[in-house]
Amino acid sequence: MAKKKAPTKITDAELQEVQKYVGALQQIQMQIGGHEMAKQEMMDNVKALRTSLQDVQAGLEKTYGDVSINLQDGTITPNDASNS
Repeated sequence: MAKKKAPTKITDAELQEVQKYVGALQQIQMQIGGHEMAKQEMMDNVKALRTSLQDVQAGLEKTYGDVSINLQDGTITPNDASNS
């Protein structure tokens, strides 16, 4: 009895199916990478905004002392040292 020759490649349909899933995974991975880059940029922006806010707060404290500022109308109220 003759030995059966082993296949040397998968069928075109099988190849197309594998390529479809691998391509979809690669596309999603690229999208995730893009989202991660955007996330990092946003985190950098948050850090810069916090630094700017701290600078403004330090300037206001130097001008007005230890006060609370109403963010709606800008009124200031002295902070009671006994509450600290």
